[in-house]
Amino acid sequence: MVTLWCTGAASGASSPHSVRVTSLAALQSAVDAAKPGDEVLLADGVYNAGTAVTIRRSGTATAPITVSAEHIGRARITGSTGFAFSGASYVVLRGFQLRHGGSLQVPPGSTHIQLTRNDVQLTGAGNWFTVSGDDAQVDHNIFHDRTSQGVFLQILGPANDMAKRVWVHHNYFYNHAFAGANGGESIRLGLSDHQSYSANAILEYNLFEKANGDIEAISVKSSDNIVRYNTIRDSRGYIVLRHGNRSVVEGNLLFDSGIRFHGNDHRIVNNYVANTGGRDIVFGSGDEADSGPTSKLHDRPDRDTVAFNTLLGSGDLVHGDGGKFDPKDCVLADNIMVGTSGSAVAMPTGSIVKYQGNIVWGTAPGSIPTGGYRSVDPKLTKDAAGLFRLTSGSPAINASVGSYPYAAKDFDLQARVGVFDIGADEYVASGVTRIPLTTNDVGPNSA
Repeated sequence: MVTLWCTGAASGASSPHSVRVTSLAALQSAVDAAKPGDEVLLADGVYNAGTAVTIRRSGTATAPITVSAEHIGRARITGSTGFAFSGASYVVLRGFQLRHGGSLQVPPGSTHIQLTRNDVQLTGAGNWFTVSGDDAQVDHNIFHDRTSQGVFLQILGPANDMAKRVWVHHNYFYNHAFAGANGGESIRLGLSDHQSYSANAILEYNLFEKANGDIEAISVKSSDNIVRYNTIRDSRGYIVLRHGNRSVVEGNLLFDSGIRFHGNDHRIVNNYVANTGGRDIVFGSGDEADSGPTSKLHDRPDRDTVAFNTLLGSGDLVHGDGGKFDPKDCVLADNIMVGTSGSAVAMPTGSIVKYQGNIVWGTAPGSIPTGGYRSVDPKLTKDAAGLFRLTSGSPAINASVGSYPYAAKDFDLQARVGVFDIGADEYVASGVTRIPLTTNDVGPNSA
């Protein structure tokens, strides 16, 4: 059944329409007829799909086509397949409960696709969502409760490039419980043979809980990306720059998780890492000095900067991870490192790292040279959200060394003033304080 009503202009004028349908066959027909600005709504209910609902029509930048559940989360798609895109652009897919087999793919050539406010728990093997089209947006979805190998969300592209400018934000990634050794990431951004291609993706304001399907919750295997303002908790998965160069990891709040990186010219700044069970930051081991464009080996970290982070834990806070090729021409500057055992820095002999302005407290300095740190109490205090912050008498205030203008906003996104404070937090007596993301901030029903 199809119900059609006009949403705009005077009689006789061309205007967007809303179409309400009550079957998948009617949904396909309405999608095939959709014009820019039209909205197709699937009524509440459970729908078994034996063939994909294929979206071929395109909207425009100012008038996208919207294919939506009539009410968020109350149209469930089961069966062997779900939605597919073919040459479509400027389309919004919104609000479905996806419980079908197979996967959802945005292929190269389908651009400006928005996947928003969906509840995703597919029944098939393989990767659940794969985005290979440029300028896609994946936001306010929940991906949850997976026990099989495969990733929740993969961003890829054509065979010889990466999808460009994909924006992933305000999603909830929950309970990936695959127990194998590899292949259970929450997000994989590229593949080893795509590492030299620039993606310019932004992954921000996502919440990860029980991201245990792999040691990499976010696995970056492409170049020129930004991973910022995410919260990871209760997860064995880290943020990992596995392949590629020139990415930024900034302002993330990590609890019993951490950051590991390989490759060149990365910036790891303004992150808050509290890891009671492992290492906070890992200069990844190098199996080769410089990776070729299709290499699967670990690349040596070259010219990477780790600055203005607050690192708390009971193990080695910064670790070199061994490997044949030691880190080269890297920087570890203006970090607060507070531990209860292990050491502040455990970098292999032969590493070429510039150390400056760090504060080490409560733990042995390890391999950090005398001139690269001060052993003073940073005077941190726990706030109502459980984050340890600077207090007014802290020796970290106005005490950084060196010039790092790309760290000019602290983990609260407040501007640093004058000489920057050491660590992720810039002390502002009456400033706005950020809190870790919760389920109220992400997913289909968040603002």
